[in-house]
Amino acid sequence: MPIGDVTCSGDHLQVDISLAAHSLPAPSLHSSNMSGLEESFRKFAVYGDTAASGNNMTGKNFSKMCKECGVMDGKAVTSTDIDIVFNKVKTKGARTINFVEFQQAMKEICVKRFKGKSPEEALQAVYGLIEGKEPSNVGTTKVAKVAGVDRLTDTSKYTGSHKERFDESGKGKGLAGREDLTDNSGYVGAYKGAGTYDKTH
Repeated sequence: MPIGDVTCSGDHLQVDISLAAHSLPAPSLHSSNMSGLEESFRKFAVYGDTAASGNNMTGKNFSKMCKECGVMDGKAVTSTDIDIVFNKVKTKGARTINFVEFQQAMKEICVKRFKGKSPEEALQAVYGLIEGKEPSNVGTTKVAKVAGVDRLTDTSKYTGSHKERFDESGKGKGLAGREDLTDNSGYVGAYKGAGTYDKTH
């Protein structure tokens, strides 16, 4: 099948390619952005699920990504729009979308998000919002150093039975600090005079 005409005039080589746009694979249109975009897709896909492979994204994570990257602005694109598009592009019966379906979803959303731009420019703008981003609050939750919380988490200020739950360094003693462990010596429970019989008689 001939792809197009090649004409040569002097120093210039002119190539006329007449290909239908749909015959090009979608990723090759934006190959420059793919690495950053795909990396962000994978980071959001595994968010909150340690067993996730990063190849598929749930609706919850898709919504989180759109919100945090500014794709969902609450005016042109709302959470309802995001849910509708997600359900439209995903395979029937599936609960997740893959990267190709994700790109399809972005094509649907970009024209709503950037109304004044051409579909191509709008898509680039949406990809620009997502590229290189990762989910917020990655890692462990930091201990808040607010005065009230600080006091509550300072074990040296604990009194009464709560004080018994921690050693000098503030480390919890676990079960030993929480429960009165049973004395199986044969004495009646709560009897305080264990081992004193010989001294009194």
